[in-house]
Amino acid sequence: MSNQIAKKLTLTSLVLMIFTSVYGFANMPRAFFLMGYGAIPWYILGAITFFLPYAFMMAEYGAAYKNEKGGIYSWMNSSVGPKYAFIGTFMWYASYLIWQVNVSSSIWIPLSNAIFGEDRTGSLSLWGLNSTQVIGILGLIWIIVVTLISSQGINAIKKITSVGGSAITLLNILLIGGGLLILFLSGGNFSQPISGENVNILVSPNPSYQSTISILSFFTYAIFAYGGIEAVGGLVDQTEKAEVTFPKGVAIAAIVISIGYSVGIFSVGCFTNWNDILSSPDVNTANVTYVLMNHLGYQLGLSFGTSTSVAQTIGNIFARITGLAMFLALSGASFTLIYAPLKQLIEGIPEHLFPNKLCSLDSKEMPFNAMIVQGIIVCILILLVSFGGDNASAFFNKLIIMTNVAMTIPYMFLSIAFIFFKKNSKIHKPFEIYKTYTSALIATIIVTFVVGIANVFSIIEPAIDGNWSNTLFAGGGPILFAIIAYILYWRYENNYLK
Repeated sequence: MSNQIAKKLTLTSLVLMIFTSVYGFANMPRAFFLMGYGAIPWYILGAITFFLPYAFMMAEYGAAYKNEKGGIYSWMNSSVGPKYAFIGTFMWYASYLIWQVNVSSSIWIPLSNAIFGEDRTGSLSLWGLNSTQVIGILGLIWIIVVTLISSQGINAIKKITSVGGSAITLLNILLIGGGLLILFLSGGNFSQPISGENVNILVSPNPSYQSTISILSFFTYAIFAYGGIEAVGGLVDQTEKAEVTFPKGVAIAAIVISIGYSVGIFSVGCFTNWNDILSSPDVNTANVTYVLMNHLGYQLGLSFGTSTSVAQTIGNIFARITGLAMFLALSGASFTLIYAPLKQLIEGIPEHLFPNKLCSLDSKEMPFNAMIVQGIIVCILILLVSFGGDNASAFFNKLIIMTNVAMTIPYMFLSIAFIFFKKNSKIHKPFEIYKTYTSALIATIIVTFVVGIANVFSIIEPAIDGNWSNTLFAGGGPILFAIIAYILYWRYENNYLK
């Protein structure tokens, strides 16, 4: 029995898993780059209207279904029905497959920054292969390693995500602590002014984010920065004293993440003047995190009276630490998300919807066969993208566009199902934040409306800029995944249920 308990997730392990799955440290530098201080009210609005009410829904679901292995599928199946649950879960799972392909290539950028102090992935070459193909080979190896280690059980995943969560905690201490220290040492002078003539902290310093449409598009960005907390739903049955620990872990992580984003964006302005540092055409959303952390180290050095050369060295060290921490955090997210979404897809669904051998668990309670098949699919996609030439790269860019909306539509499935969950008096609910049906209904309407508006805007925004193909792909992605899910379930109904 003691051995079984030792394998369970503790509160700390659970919070770190949620942290690595949801909290994107790079979202803060990117938010400041796009909107300056003006990002803060949008992140607060996103937390109030989406993340906190949605996270509390997940906490109630998790406590009620603490013994269920199927995660969000089990939640929606019990609340609404199996077809609804399968379509929502399959759309969500399909988007994570594409996420794995994307991360297998992008994870080498922070590692390159950690080793070389800059991104050299664009100049990689090996055995006559170009950089895209070398990154593809590295991505292939990465997926194989992550799959094999994750298949060893929850303990292996827990150790890696704990390291990733700790690394991100270190980055936050550097960013927030360093920013506030520079503010103190400068006598309270903000590098990006918050008051004075012609200063409006609600207006973006970025010339590309001045119109109403571009500002609304940033709200969509802020909403999506909070996504992913439902991914840990499949870990409820592996959490120690789940009916208490799981909702507590979700609540703690949600509040810390919500506050952390806003404080982090504010801290960037303590040491960064937007026009001086971020107006350069060489700065973009891909490298702004390393630019800002390098600048933080540089400003800290100058604040303590070092020479310019020493301050530059400190800046380079900070950039490398950031690269390593981001690599560890992405690793933690990869190990959680290569397993958790798949677990929720196959452990809750009815028997015979997928082949039984695919859904079977091994001695470590892991869906080993399904993980291997998933790994093979991801590796094939990586090879197609890496070795297929420009057409394949364009194809993958379209896949990402298709996935962005498909990944968040299930938030609406879950929030709508929550009303049925609350209405069903037969479901034992050991933990409730929404004490009344009315409060649950209000939360459901707000969350569903906010996510719906964010998705509608994500779909139509490219068309507003004249890019109709991206609009069609963004809207077509969820429709395609939903059709595939419907066909699979229709086949199951006709072959087995009848």
